[in-house]
Amino acid sequence: MKERFDTVSRFDSAYETHTAPWVIGEPQPAVVALERSGVLRSPILDIGCGLGEHSILLTRLGYQVLGIDFAPHAVAQARANAAARGVDAHFEVGNAFDLDAATTYDTILDSALFHIFDDADRARYVESLRRVCRPGGYLHLLALSDAGRGFGPQVSEQAIRSAFADGWDLEALERTTYRGVVGEAHAEPLGLPAGTVVDEPAWLARVRRV
Repeated sequence: MKERFDTVSRFDSAYETHTAPWVIGEPQPAVVALERSGVLRSPILDIGCGLGEHSILLTRLGYQVLGIDFAPHAVAQARANAAARGVDAHFEVGNAFDLDAATTYDTILDSALFHIFDDADRARYVESLRRVCRPGGYLHLLALSDAGRGFGPQVSEQAIRSAFADGWDLEALERTTYRGVVGEAHAEPLGLPAGTVVDEPAWLARVRRV
């Protein structure tokens, strides 16, 4: 329990201090391309929504979306971002391990949440997603690949395949990129100045709930 509290506190602090390297001020290019492909269906759960860039984009395009994040400062800033852009996007503070099964979704979007968990928490997370994804619905998962340089937590192809072996059909697993901003912690290991925008190797998975 203490480890989970520490994790929430660490992420919330990153949002509060505006030092989160995954905040780029715009939607991930891979998510923009995903929407343009026509595969998303409402209602959509944007899990680990951060500052709400994807929820705002999708709401503006006419989708019914709820953004959830466990970091209160992220949700507060997401609401402020939506209001500043005149978009009626909806956000809640929520626990990804204990999603409310009373509300289900045709589409779940996970941009850079899955990859932060260890194997045990990953199993709990995937089960929580299964409870709120309608049969025949889809999870679209963007996660940093282990082919990267250590910009953030990374996962292997096998880790994704193993996580969705039961109750899901992994229909596609493609290589793509994830955009981030180099922070002080990664500047020296990556050999890049803080503030540099990078596109790191990533996976994009399309997983159907069976």
